[in-house]
Amino acid sequence: MTRGAGMAGWGVAPNVVRFVVALATVLLLGVVPAHAHKASDSYLRLSIDGGTLSGQWDIALRDLEFALGLDANGDGEITWGELRARHASIAAYALSRLTVRAAGESCPLRVIEHQVDDHSDGAYAVLRLSGDCAGGRAADAIEYRLLFDVDREHRGLLNLERSGAVSTVVFSPERPVLDLAPGSSAPVSALDAFVQYAIEGVWHIWIGIDHVLFLVSLLLPAVLVRTAGHWQPVAALRPALREVVWTVTAFTLAHSITLALAALEVVSLPSRLVESVIALSVVLAAANNLAGWVTHARWVVAFVFGLIHGFGFASVLADLGLPREQLLVALVGFNVGVELGQLAIVAAFLPIAWRLRRSGFYRKVVLVGGSIVIVLLASVWFVGRAFDISLL
Repeated sequence: MTRGAGMAGWGVAPNVVRFVVALATVLLLGVVPAHAHKASDSYLRLSIDGGTLSGQWDIALRDLEFALGLDANGDGEITWGELRARHASIAAYALSRLTVRAAGESCPLRVIEHQVDDHSDGAYAVLRLSGDCAGGRAADAIEYRLLFDVDREHRGLLNLERSGAVSTVVFSPERPVLDLAPGSSAPVSALDAFVQYAIEGVWHIWIGIDHVLFLVSLLLPAVLVRTAGHWQPVAALRPALREVVWTVTAFTLAHSITLALAALEVVSLPSRLVESVIALSVVLAAANNLAGWVTHARWVVAFVFGLIHGFGFASVLADLGLPREQLLVALVGFNVGVELGQLAIVAAFLPIAWRLRRSGFYRKVVLVGGSIVIVLLASVWFVGRAFDISLL
């Protein structure tokens, strides 16, 4: 049988297959690397003492570059001089997208100091805030709109101190306003914080492309068995389900352990090391589908590399800087959300893989072709993260 006849036997024209694979490669290499791991977040700390406001707002330089164009000479680096020249523009842009209200009137905010700080995912502009509400009235609402018009994935993580109590809030395009009025449903309780961070956990696993591709790389051969150097479909559903359960459980257990250790500051690893190893884990997991190094007990691979992925998840919570009593609630909620998001991916993947497992299209295009694309993509991530260079 010729190669063309084989592809026709799958019900897919050879030219179509080549076009789809090439297009997927271009899109993945050209678009996904910019958002390979951590989503766009800003970190807002506000203290409300009667009618007096104070706080700090950390906004990623990459986000400000996207919105305002800070790199004046176009060399790919934002210097302190370039940043300082745009302090007024940055303040105006940020404050136009954050409103604190008291009795329906805006409480004027101003930036009293500009700094730069490093977070786990890069440099951030730090804006020190101060403000007052007219007549000393207490603030009763906060509205956050930063970047929502250009990035629906952006989130604003608020650490709010009011009347001696500390609470956490996640602003999103769907929930841009926090009502602080007496009797409001403002999310300040532990249960509300748990639910919000569970939602964020689901969101972060879905948009954390490197985590998703690592899991997918491990799941792709779950409906197959390797015999004499070739992938063949499993005959029954039970072995496939057992493989999936063991793999997902191992990954869950591993990243839950290190997520807790890192978020509670028991163990700390350099962000560059963590991100580099995460990318390398994706490369190796996908390459294993091609080389067949580990064909049984893939749960061991899931567990070993899952330990590193947990440190990656922890960066979202660590950057927020929550007090320890709030951090525990956020940690548990976030981890539950990650697991729910992970289970949703498995639930969507497994029925399709099971249905297609006997086809040459699944074994050669989805498993082999998909693994090749993942190896190439994750290799770009690894080089960029490990050596701090951009290949694109």
